[in-house]
Amino acid sequence: MKPKARILVIIISALIIAALLSFIFIRAGKKASTEKKTSQNHEKLILGFSQIGSESAWRTRNTASIFEAAAENNIQILFDDAQQKQENQLKAIRSFIVYQVDVIAFVPIVEDGWDNVLQEARDAGIPVILVDRQINADSSLYAGFLGENGLEEGRKAARFLLEKIQADGSTAGNGERADRTINILELSGTENSSVVRERAKGFREVIEKDSRLQIIHSEDGDFLRSRGQEITEGLIQKARDNGNFKNDALYFEGQKIDVVYSHNDSMTLGLLDSIGNYGVSTSETIIISIDAEQKCIDALTQGKLNCVVECNPNLGPMLMHLVEQIAQGKTIPRITYIEEKVFTEDDDFSLYEPRGY
Repeated sequence: MKPKARILVIIISALIIAALLSFIFIRAGKKASTEKKTSQNHEKLILGFSQIGSESAWRTRNTASIFEAAAENNIQILFDDAQQKQENQLKAIRSFIVYQVDVIAFVPIVEDGWDNVLQEARDAGIPVILVDRQINADSSLYAGFLGENGLEEGRKAARFLLEKIQADGSTAGNGERADRTINILELSGTENSSVVRERAKGFREVIEKDSRLQIIHSEDGDFLRSRGQEITEGLIQKARDNGNFKNDALYFEGQKIDVVYSHNDSMTLGLLDSIGNYGVSTSETIIISIDAEQKCIDALTQGKLNCVVECNPNLGPMLMHLVEQIAQGKTIPRITYIEEKVFTEDDDFSLYEPRGY
């Protein structure tokens, strides 16, 4: 080989070796950088959480519980308040996907309409946890559900009612024999939400055991105090317009309401506001509520209510546990129910502890 050719070969070989070394160093640098970034990301998990709003003290406490537990577990939260609109939740979940959070959790305001966005989260490799309410969707699109057992809450409310009318031997504890129909007013929650369907179904499953118990009117109060007040005022005003208003109880189309079954405390408090404003007595009416906010527990101790079924808002600690389990690649239970109590007029009120919400 000629000297010039040999020199050219050496130069080309040196350039190739230099290029290879450069490539190796760059790859090593990128790997180290990626590992460092991954390590940093896993120092603090990121949870994207969409809450439906702040319509009640219960909901406010539910949100606070999640933030408190996240801080205790060194988990960062990207938070969105949907303000009672599903379209806001869909936008929030998509923003969480773009941000590439580790886990998404949300409280679905209604049951339907989630398939597409959950498929997008699945395609992005981001697990999703349902909180407080369930949905109608392919179960493979989300990791699990955490919240209350709405069916059991409805059953607990109805069991109390059955026990009370059987113990009293009357429609509402006023000495009148219960051989006639016992009329029930149902204040229902947000239409098309899983918790409403479950609380209604569970209640009906149990009252069917006594043919005297009949729901004569059910109205959607959207879990709002203002709607509970509006519904009650509407009943009172209609009775007045028809000339058959009486202040001894609430009436629906001339029929005396013996029982009020309210799906949440906010609506119950709205009902109590209205009967107070119009001077209507419900001393002979059985009133059952769900949630166990402090104001309704106070109303129970004051004799304004007969039973309050707890819906526990303190889901934060369990949610963070599930988030950490998923982040570690573990499978979580399909359904995780929170522990809940029942408070009744027969309890020792001195044993009650402050609710905190």
